[in-house]
Amino acid sequence: MVPRPRFRKAAFPMPRHLFVTGTDTGIGKTHGAQTLVHAFRQAGERVAGMKPVASGSARLREGLRNQDALDLQGASEPRPPYELVNPIALEEAVSPHLAAAREGVAVAWEPLDRAFSALAGSYDRVIVEGVGGWMVPLSETISAEDLPIRWKLPVVMVVGVRLGCISHARLTARAVQADGCHLAGWIANLVEPDMLLRDENVETLRRLIPAACLGVLPWRVAPAEAAMLLDLAPLA
Repeated sequence: MVPRPRFRKAAFPMPRHLFVTGTDTGIGKTHGAQTLVHAFRQAGERVAGMKPVASGSARLREGLRNQDALDLQGASEPRPPYELVNPIALEEAVSPHLAAAREGVAVAWEPLDRAFSALAGSYDRVIVEGVGGWMVPLSETISAEDLPIRWKLPVVMVVGVRLGCISHARLTARAVQADGCHLAGWIANLVEPDMLLRDENVETLRRLIPAACLGVLPWRVAPAEAAMLLDLAPLA
């Protein structure tokens, strides 16, 4: 079990930047983060996506490259260096703390802080994507939720709309708030287009999640197009 961090005061009080978490792994968190990047770009901002820690990376000539991080890099404008988007890349597609231990990689704050600070100083807004769900361990002492706590980032939750999503979303929202973070909004991602009573599930989520629904992302619609469906007003 990852020990709770000793800090609660943010190192970087920059409320314009956002942290994107998900109700589970494989529910379209990167798609939601990309869509936010495009939405703020369409509003005239300079925006960068960031994936601080990523497991499941391919070993290329340039080094380890994670597809989620590459997608966020490609959505960003202007395009940031990969090393700032994804300062810690891990090869094996397993929980980051396990991949780091097996690969002899130290997941530490120094490279993460340095990369975030560089992006935050160069862009109007940084969209930071977490790993899996809210409480995924990154090392023996750092967990995914420590990122928005340390950097004082409002949280946007991506809900993969499928069976079980109501409980997962409510539990995640409760955990975000219990950790002292501001749940700024949530996005419904329609990952199962043929789900029984899909619209009714979304309406139930609207009633029960204590934050604004920023939008509903249709099945297989590109982030640049889906961005036009988001309401950014709650994030202003």
